[in-house]
Amino acid sequence: MGGLTIYRAVRRALPDESILYLGDGKNCPYGERPVEEIRQLSEAAVELLLQRGCKLIVVACNTATAAAIDTLRAKYPHIPIVGMEPAVKPACLRTKSRVVGVLATERSLDGDLFRRTAARYGADIEVIAAAGRGFVELVESDQEQTEEAVERVRTVIRPMLERGADQIVLGCTHYPFLLDALKKAATGYAVEFVDPSDAVARRVGQLLDENNLRADAGHRAQDEIETFAGEAYRGLLARKAAGTK
Repeated sequence: MGGLTIYRAVRRALPDESILYLGDGKNCPYGERPVEEIRQLSEAAVELLLQRGCKLIVVACNTATAAAIDTLRAKYPHIPIVGMEPAVKPACLRTKSRVVGVLATERSLDGDLFRRTAARYGADIEVIAAAGRGFVELVESDQEQTEEAVERVRTVIRPMLERGADQIVLGCTHYPFLLDALKKAATGYAVEFVDPSDAVARRVGQLLDENNLRADAGHRAQDEIETFAGEAYRGLLARKAAGTK
């Protein structure tokens, strides 16, 4: 479900483009799975999307990007593939306290992409990383608006806030669904939560233009939802995509 935060941003930015959304509810969460298994799951997802005629693919999952993006681009060089980068750069550029928090899955935090980005932009900044354990499960079970969600996220972000973080990066596409809970948990602190969704949508537009793939203005966009899970999960994806329960 996390990728729906990217879906919404792409839909806003590119109203003429049709979107096929694939939500892997069968195998979620990816965050603690072995890297090779994540790569296999990611390849299976890309194969399905290519069979359906997709012209560009967004890997709308930070964990899958960290584990599989290089493999996917090498295996499918004929198609543009957009991945998720931890929004550490904008957070480091905006911070006034010189303390930045990063929330992500364990697999993402273990990845080379996060390490490279943090090293490049956070050289003179304290970057505090923490795994959002249980965050994905809250979203997948439709519990992101509960008091349990507020308490869960408070436990994770409190050390960041107490050390002065004024920017907290949402390094998993599920986490923006928890934004209300995060804001409640951060009451009394001056902190901004950094969501990379709009930046990803802009990158999709750039690649469509660079590859001469953009749909004609006024094209009647059609959206579809696929899943490796059952019809009940597809229905929940559709409701969340529309912004309803």
